[in-house]
Amino acid sequence: MNREMETGLLQAIVAIASLVPLTMGAASLIWGSAILSGVEDPVPRDLDSHYRYLSGIFFLVGCGFVSCVHRIERKMQRFRLFGALVIAGGLGRALSLLEYGLPSTGHQLALVIELGVVPLLLVWQTRIARLYRQR
Repeated sequence: MNREMETGLLQAIVAIASLVPLTMGAASLIWGSAILSGVEDPVPRDLDSHYRYLSGIFFLVGCGFVSCVHRIERKMQRFRLFGALVIAGGLGRALSLLEYGLPSTGHQLALVIELGVVPLLLVWQTRIARLYRQR
């Protein structure tokens, strides 16, 4: 696969993957913790407030990744920052898993993305950036 094709594939995957924080972040901002399965209604106000606050950050992480798609080979620092935010969140989720047990399927999938897919995308983006610097 040539460099341009590989770059295009990375851009497409990052754009598609960005839909997760964009859609879930927006939905969680609008509906709050009510979108989670097994959450009692009404939830404590402080818990809902914190959940929506973090959802706003999650939404902007999605926007940040989208901002990296165009000329992704030149946006290593920005891409790494947003990747580090996701990985840090995944580590928090892993700590919760260790303390309280397995979360719902959606949260298990998120953990795989946060601690598996995102680190792989960071490595791939670093490779693409190096290929472009070598020209």
